[in-house]
Amino acid sequence: MIILGIDPGIATTGYGIIKSMKNKLTLINYGCIRTSSKLPFAKRLKKIYNEINKLIKRYKPDKIAVEELFFAKNVKTAMKVGEARGVAVLTAMLNGIKIDEYTPLQVKQALTGYGQASKIQIQKMVKNILRLEKIPRPDDAADALAIAITCSQSKKFK
Repeated sequence: MIILGIDPGIATTGYGIIKSMKNKLTLINYGCIRTSSKLPFAKRLKKIYNEINKLIKRYKPDKIAVEELFFAKNVKTAMKVGEARGVAVLTAMLNGIKIDEYTPLQVKQALTGYGQASKIQIQKMVKNILRLEKIPRPDDAADALAIAITCSQSKKFK
């Protein structure tokens, strides 16, 4: 099974693609979709759509895992991130791909067994689980890989 993990954001949307086969996870690719603040907001959303669509066409994931929004102090920022998240979910739906959604708490528990794990603890677990030489960068890509790993572990219980 190929899983595309997405950490949505308007300026930076992280993505991570893994293959899960017989309880073994393999890294396929990871990175970020970046949009310029100089672009009109609608064009930023369109870029996110186009880039996720390209990832779907290239890697043909069986499932897409998206991080659910957490409460943010800045409501305006949270709404924009929510719109980027909506674009990711819609792109998956338009391509007929099943979507799983995970909260940051679920990701932390899946990777470390501890709901209050730090960002660096999660990143170290991503590195260890995928047998990488170093922690994936930037943080948004590492977060997307963590979401994909959570999905791979959760599918056994669904």
